[in-house]
Amino acid sequence: LSFLFSFFSLFLLLSLYRTCLEQYLCGSGCPSVCLSVYSLSFCLSLSGCLSFNLMFCFPSPSLTVKFVNCGRGGLVRFECSNPSDFRIEADGVVYALRPLTLSTLPTVPVVIVASDETNQQQWQTQVRLTPPVGQSQQAQDIQSPPALSQGLQEIWFPSRQTDSSSIGQLKRMKRDWVIPPINVPENSRGEFPQDLVRIRSDNDKNRSLRYSVTGPGADQPPTGIFIIHPISGELSVMKPLDREHISNFHLRAHAVDLNGNQVESPIDIVINVIDMNDNRPEFIHQIWNGSVPEGSKPGTFVMTVTSVDKDDPKTANGMLRYKIGSQNPESPTSNMFTINNKTGDIITVAAGLDREKVPQYTLIIQATDMEGNPMYGLSNTATAVIRVTDINDNPPEFTAEMFFGEVPENRVNVIVANLTVTDKDQPNTLAWKAVYKITGGDPTGRFSVPTDPTTNEGLVTVVKPIDYEISRTYMLTVVAVNEVSLARGIYSPRQSTATVSIRVIDVNESPYFDPNPKLIKLDEGMLAESTLTTFTAQDPDRFMQQSIRYTRLSDPANWLRIDANTGRITTIAVLDRESPYVKDNMYSATFLASDNGVPPASGTGTLQISLLDINDNAPHVYPQETEMCKKPEPNGINITALDGDLNPNAGPFAFELANRPSDVRRNWTITRLSDYAQLSLKIGFLESGIYEIPIIITDSGNLPMSNTSYLRVKVCQCDHNGDCTDQQHIIAAGLGTGAIIAILLCIIILLILVLLFVVWMKRRDKERQAKQLLIDPEDDVRDNILKYDEEGGGEEDQDYDLSQLQQPDTIEPDTIKPVGIRRMDERPLHPEPQYPIRSAAPHPGDIGDFINEGLKAADNDPTAPPYDSLLVFDYEGSGSTAGSLSSLNSSSSGGDQDYDYLNDWGPRFRKLADMYGGSDD
Repeated sequence: LSFLFSFFSLFLLLSLYRTCLEQYLCGSGCPSVCLSVYSLSFCLSLSGCLSFNLMFCFPSPSLTVKFVNCGRGGLVRFECSNPSDFRIEADGVVYALRPLTLSTLPTVPVVIVASDETNQQQWQTQVRLTPPVGQSQQAQDIQSPPALSQGLQEIWFPSRQTDSSSIGQLKRMKRDWVIPPINVPENSRGEFPQDLVRIRSDNDKNRSLRYSVTGPGADQPPTGIFIIHPISGELSVMKPLDREHISNFHLRAHAVDLNGNQVESPIDIVINVIDMNDNRPEFIHQIWNGSVPEGSKPGTFVMTVTSVDKDDPKTANGMLRYKIGSQNPESPTSNMFTINNKTGDIITVAAGLDREKVPQYTLIIQATDMEGNPMYGLSNTATAVIRVTDINDNPPEFTAEMFFGEVPENRVNVIVANLTVTDKDQPNTLAWKAVYKITGGDPTGRFSVPTDPTTNEGLVTVVKPIDYEISRTYMLTVVAVNEVSLARGIYSPRQSTATVSIRVIDVNESPYFDPNPKLIKLDEGMLAESTLTTFTAQDPDRFMQQSIRYTRLSDPANWLRIDANTGRITTIAVLDRESPYVKDNMYSATFLASDNGVPPASGTGTLQISLLDINDNAPHVYPQETEMCKKPEPNGINITALDGDLNPNAGPFAFELANRPSDVRRNWTITRLSDYAQLSLKIGFLESGIYEIPIIITDSGNLPMSNTSYLRVKVCQCDHNGDCTDQQHIIAAGLGTGAIIAILLCIIILLILVLLFVVWMKRRDKERQAKQLLIDPEDDVRDNILKYDEEGGGEEDQDYDLSQLQQPDTIEPDTIKPVGIRRMDERPLHPEPQYPIRSAAPHPGDIGDFINEGLKAADNDPTAPPYDSLLVFDYEGSGSTAGSLSSLNSSSSGGDQDYDYLNDWGPRFRKLADMYGGSDD
């Protein structure tokens, strides 16, 4: 009984503790709680209303933990961070998968995550395993707070004090204290959790309080870094910190009673992560490229290298120092460069940089933190490649002192010689590219020396024609320089100047006329065989004995002739200024001069003849045709004259009416007005018609020329405007000869086209008729044995209407069946087509057309019956003299027949007559 009573008392005690614990967890907003029960310590950090019901078992491979939902509802899914040692079921029960001993207990807490699948909210707790203790000690752990750590810094909540002057009014609280930051070194290797400070309140002396912290690192991401003991208030860190990731944490501490009521105002806690030298310096680039001109003085800036350190730059951990580890090559000295240990600037410290000797240097740069302390600092290296750039410290030098070349005379844009130079500077740079200048031997500028962009050679080129007869050789002085000036202190040597000897080759040059063109002035009308001038050419080849011959190259009017040996030009026709080949009184002819050199050469010359006008053209009336009304008001016609000559051999002109015919002066009169004349009627009326009036016109030349010119006047009936009416105009104008010929030609062409069309139609009709008469012998029914398809039995076996086969002329017209008639029992499908009725008795020669027409009619008849029905045929000709084949008796010997008449049918039937008409033999 004593044992049962003790067991029952213990059970009641545990139940009461469990009830109180559940009420505390659910009523206090689920704060963080730390419990250690039966060798299992649980650190629960909750942000929702989830409480944990702990069910304790005696030490065994299975440990049971249940999650008690405070009426939230929804499904909760659990996950374990150490699935190889522990397994958590869907109901929240955690099982140990292997026996646990003191030596095999995990040092890292087991993390259990609870996820709400409805709103995707998560809660996380850490489970810490400790060695088992006595059952009494476990009970004491449950009922009393855990032991406090000794020597731990305490942080007190600020006390609430009431101002004495505010009795009976609202209480004014004092401002919260400013808590100094807590410094925690990063990368700590100590045991975790590591206690930092203890949070205390004055109110924990008279009642039980529960402490909690919130903020990033506690209940906000990243969660699980800091925890606080809910009873003792000890704030601990659960893992090593990394300052480079998060340099400080801002937490807020809370204190509540067992009912969840806030006892103290939250206080802010700042945790600074103290930097440790855990990061090496890192160069921004592993390979740095720089350049420096050759010949630079000491102290010339080259480049800057930069390295960064993730550690705190305000401490020695992040303070870097630079130095040069090595230089390659070590020429001319091993210390050509130095580096500023703080800024990383690289400068030169020695002279002697020469690109032609050392074009590039490679430096190994080392960066060390801890202010360069080689014992405690961390180091890293990078490579600096310094390229020595070229300057123009080497002038171009010719490869030879003398160059030679030759060129034919009168040739331009010809390369005479190639000048080669050497330059030690970097190729294809301004300090390497050469520029050539002629300083002597070419006063007239007949040569130039451009630079070949690829080979850097000088190309001596002829730019102006060279005359062998003037100079046979040239001696040029050429200087080579660079596109940029030489560096200071560098001078051009003697090798930068060369001499070019050019020999001119004599060639056969073309003769040339001088002057060209040659102008002469002559009066027009010069007779044939008259000598005009001598047009000769000169041969520039003074050192060649050559002869020149002349020929006519261009003479548009064929007026001139040139002597082949002397060049004398004579006329072969009269020169006429009014010729269409004369432009602006100028006539041009071209002549050719050829020598007898090897090869022959020729040149052309132009002779221009300015023809002076003489009075050799008589004037004529203009216009030649005009119109006049029967009763002109006024009755004057203005006329003038045209003259091919120029003034003063042209106008002013004198006009006069001819004496004949006599009616001219009787009906007409002419009056001179300034530079024209007026022709008018003397009478008041003139019949309609065409009148030709002779007018004598005289020019004003030194030897005046006269001409009788006829003016054609058309007299017509005019309207009120003074214009000829259309009818009268047409009568007066008439048709010209050309118009009449054109009309006749059009009529003739039209008649020919009509005739050809008629002939073509006639010929087409004849061809159509000929094709109809051409019948294939296979289709000709005359003198042939026709084979028909079987159409059934004889006339006796079928009930045919044989009257349809009788001749139409022997049948009454009323009984003749029309063309295209069908059986009475046929069903009419379409309207019966009407075909033309053929002739009753066609000619035997048209039998081919007859059959074809019948065939077409049958094919086009949609109501034609099938072949095994009663067929309706058109007329097939006159009746046959032979009897019906159906009436022949096939069993008869035929001996009673007389076949002698077959002998009268010709040789073809005599054999048949002998076979049937002879005796039995």
